[in-house]
Amino acid sequence: MSLVKLTIKGISYSQTQNGAYALILNEVNGDRKLPIVIGAFEAQSIAIALEKEIKPPRPLTHDLFKSFADRFDIIVKQVIIHKLVDGVFYSSIICERDKIEEIIDARTSDAIALALRFYAPIFTYKNILDKAGVYLNTNPLESEIDDVNNDGVLSSPKTFGIEDVVSKGESYSQFTLEELYQKLDVAVQNEDYEKAVHIRDEISKKES
Repeated sequence: MSLVKLTIKGISYSQTQNGAYALILNEVNGDRKLPIVIGAFEAQSIAIALEKEIKPPRPLTHDLFKSFADRFDIIVKQVIIHKLVDGVFYSSIICERDKIEEIIDARTSDAIALALRFYAPIFTYKNILDKAGVYLNTNPLESEIDDVNNDGVLSSPKTFGIEDVVSKGESYSQFTLEELYQKLDVAVQNEDYEKAVHIRDEISKKES
């Protein structure tokens, strides 16, 4: 079976399904998207890894795994989403140590959070993309999440973009840049990373 390389398009958040997020993976040489429902913690961890500019004062679980692996010379070479059963994706982490390759089973959300930290490529098999891949517009859609189980298939995500990982209840547009940077520091120190991503997005808008 042929492998298809994927990139991360973004993360969407459902206003109606509390705690449900969708990780949107994009086919590299095509237009199909592979939406995967993930938990809130994993969505936060992936968003922080994508954001780059937000550094947690203490390591998250996936950061700790990265530090552990670095200490013992373990390299994550790639992640493969290898199976789809009853709406649930199964993934493998391909690791290497002392030129010996190992395959470790993992939840797709955890595997991708680690792939980001190791700058490892993400793949799936063509038959999985044929079965679960969808064509999505960049505009918000009004369909709802049918399967809110972690790592399940999302029929149609409502929005694209890392900014959608954060709460929509608070607006920061009225604050100055200086005030926003102060709020960003406080949010990071309090380990409120969802708020930090939202504030960082507002800072980027003001500085652009």
